[in-house]
Amino acid sequence: MILVTGASGFLGNHLLQSLVEKRVPVRALYNSRKPDTDLPGITWRRCDMLDIFSLEEALEEITQVYHCAAIVSFDSRDHAKMIRDNVAATANLVNALLEKDTARLVHVSSVAALGRTTGHGNSGATMITEETHWEESRLNSAYARSKFLSEMEVWRGIAEGLNAVIVNPSIILGEGDWSKGSAHLMEIVYREFPWYTEGINGWVDVKDVADAMVLLMNSGLEEERFILNAGNYPYREVFTHMAEALKRKPPHRRSGKWMTELVWRLMVIKSRITGRQSTITRETARTAQSRHLYDNRKFLEKFPSFTYRPLPRTIERMAASFLQQRQ
Repeated sequence: MILVTGASGFLGNHLLQSLVEKRVPVRALYNSRKPDTDLPGITWRRCDMLDIFSLEEALEEITQVYHCAAIVSFDSRDHAKMIRDNVAATANLVNALLEKDTARLVHVSSVAALGRTTGHGNSGATMITEETHWEESRLNSAYARSKFLSEMEVWRGIAEGLNAVIVNPSIILGEGDWSKGSAHLMEIVYREFPWYTEGINGWVDVKDVADAMVLLMNSGLEEERFILNAGNYPYREVFTHMAEALKRKPPHRRSGKWMTELVWRLMVIKSRITGRQSTITRETARTAQSRHLYDNRKFLEKFPSFTYRPLPRTIERMAASFLQQRQ
């Protein structure tokens, strides 16, 4: 039987849909509220991954584990809890799997766990690969640190005999909760947010990430990490594609460093007043000013028949779903 942690989350939900198509039994874990979705072959189970006994019970009869669960936040108020809980949950899972010695793990990390240094700033961009080593830098967000430390727990497990492989997706795009995460970019563009930056980052379709994880799970590969990235695109180009798909005015005012610093401060003040989490924070704003390029060749060399979905088509699909839900 297959176990999916964080199954009610953005990536976990799309992974479930991919597994349902393969007609395999899945135990899907959620932390607080059971999703309303009713998918064939899916058994929902509540589990606090910080509770080792609850986790061990959830792992009974499991042979494959997809670890998608993680707190994702760029709000400074969540940083300490995010780092503590993400690392502890992964450590608990690794320890429980080492005790079982019968299950294979696909761990969802992030390209953020590869680190971002000042050498990758606006003056130029260095291609980041799976061999890039983490370096402490002001460009590394608290989320990045939580994913790096969580990944280190998996590498520890591998050194102790855990059968595992790691994926490092770039920014994941797809249908989801339009009020948070990368999906919220659709809402921002729909409101015709006027500012753009000259930063570059990697982008990938959530469906491609799910498909790649299934391929890796059923392969003989282990003790490796793989960057999952459809391509490296400027933020302005991505937002322009979104605006065109939504039939809205694209961002047209260039935001330099000083303006970006002003904008994120204003957005944080607004979030404090409204009580809604802001997508634009100090960390996301500074990342959007930087240029980070990610090399996707390793995964494609291992799976030459795999093809990433083109970014414009991903955005068109997202926009269609977004507009339909607004009707």
